[in-house]
Amino acid sequence: MYETIERWRRGLQHDRQLSAELEAMIQGEDEEALEDCFYRTLTFGTGGMRGELGPGPNRMNRYTVRKAALGLARYLHATEEAPSVAIAFDSRANSDLFAKEAARTLAKEGVKVDIFSSLRPTPMLSFAVREREASAGIMITASHNPAEYNGLKVYGSDGAQLTPEPAEKLIAYVEAIQDELTIPIADEKEMGADGLIHTLAPEMDDQYIQALGSVLRHPEMGQQNGGNIQVVFSPLHGTALEPLKYAFEANGYTDVHIVPEQAEPDPGFSTVTKPNPEEGEAFALAKALGRKRQADLLIATDPDADRLGVAVPDEQEEGGYRLLTGNEIGFLLLDYLLGEDTEALPDNGKVLKTIVTSESGRALADHYGVTCEDTLTGFKFIAEKMKCYEDGLEDGTFLFGYEESYGYLLAPFVRDKDAIQTALAVTEMALSEKQKGRTLTEKLAGLYETFGYYREEIESITLKGKQGEEQIKALLASFRAQPPVSFGEGQTVSVIEDYERGEATTVKNGNRTPIHLPASNVLKYKCEDESWVCVRPSGTEPKMKCYFGVKKPNPSTAQQALAELREAVMADINLRLSNFN
Repeated sequence: MYETIERWRRGLQHDRQLSAELEAMIQGEDEEALEDCFYRTLTFGTGGMRGELGPGPNRMNRYTVRKAALGLARYLHATEEAPSVAIAFDSRANSDLFAKEAARTLAKEGVKVDIFSSLRPTPMLSFAVREREASAGIMITASHNPAEYNGLKVYGSDGAQLTPEPAEKLIAYVEAIQDELTIPIADEKEMGADGLIHTLAPEMDDQYIQALGSVLRHPEMGQQNGGNIQVVFSPLHGTALEPLKYAFEANGYTDVHIVPEQAEPDPGFSTVTKPNPEEGEAFALAKALGRKRQADLLIATDPDADRLGVAVPDEQEEGGYRLLTGNEIGFLLLDYLLGEDTEALPDNGKVLKTIVTSESGRALADHYGVTCEDTLTGFKFIAEKMKCYEDGLEDGTFLFGYEESYGYLLAPFVRDKDAIQTALAVTEMALSEKQKGRTLTEKLAGLYETFGYYREEIESITLKGKQGEEQIKALLASFRAQPPVSFGEGQTVSVIEDYERGEATTVKNGNRTPIHLPASNVLKYKCEDESWVCVRPSGTEPKMKCYFGVKKPNPSTAQQALAELREAVMADINLRLSNFN
């Protein structure tokens, strides 16, 4: 490690900012910080890479970005003659710098680059890849992570994040690069002379906004009555302000109020602890404006606008609004999308959700006579299924794709979760309910009454650094070696699904059946009372994620069962962790 530190120390002589940060750690003898920055190379995984900003191979900086871009260039040259890459970036610290560094690295390798001139949402990058028929795409973002993070996501020619097989090939090219500090990049003269870097024209924005109309079930309703619903919108200092504002105006939704304190891009995300629309704190300012405007709907997007949070009026909640869970938004949207015109539903219609998303979606799909299929966690697997249907490899017509972590896709012109699409659809749905004299809260209550009370929760255990990484691995190994037999009274495990081994085991008789999904270090436990638990390491953060789900006949018993399940699982995990010390 110390040889690597000295190599970086020498290599950063002309990089004042990173050199100063490294020297401060060395002079301050901050061994913990130095180890975290230098003990390994920042993992370039199946979705790209994400990490804290700073010096060293285990941090996001211009040199690790160049390494990723050079690996991508070599990968593309090995697969096609004249590769091209589309690039976009969000509002985070250094996002614009990293986008240019990636572009100049690619151009030096003879790869044509289409780059947005200013920040854009992730779904618009996916759209641009498809429209420009690019070989790949790069999105500079750390999604909803805290301000000290940034990242780089890689997309394939279909506009979706790379699935494991092509990603592993790309990873091999990236990992083969030994010295990220000496990677050459194109200078300004080279870029101009070769014409390899092209700025995407505003027409790309217009095409995307026009395509958004296809997500609406009743476009005429918005044009005629869109001014009758009051919406408060916060982009949480991110990228969604302009595209969503134009989308609302183009489709007749004129009574939209932007949270002023969170309208402008801010890499420090100064009004929130984390720019995450999954968390109630992110809605504090939106709630205040909502009360003032008597808004029917509050919506917020994360910095790169692939996730959408929604809050609805509820007098019993603090602040007068209730934040819907990601599963509840999906439940409402799915019923709206399928139920508006049941006769038009295709016989081979498919709803796609992840293995940690609520089973309420399957109940709705069954009700409407379409199939609900599970994928691994990660929207790239939903996009992979969509491509299988599109290419005729599997029989299916895509209807809706979603995951519990506030990601949704309604129309296939994008191949990643799209908060802009979803915001329009949720607003139309809320207007439709308002015209019927109902609220979204009442609609949701009706769905629960019909299909059962589903409740879900997630608990994340943060375990940073080298030790934390080892503890996460040990936890999963412990669960495999000593699988739990129950999670409290009445919650006896009946089926264990091991996605790394690719098999589901029935506990009573030991029968094993194959799981036809890619291998992944995930364990899921299904209980006799229809409750379930899933544990997996996060692919983007130093966390172990635990998911819990229950279904009961009324809300009070559902909430109690969920609390008991969570308590039992966390007690088990804490006991296992204590045994490692």
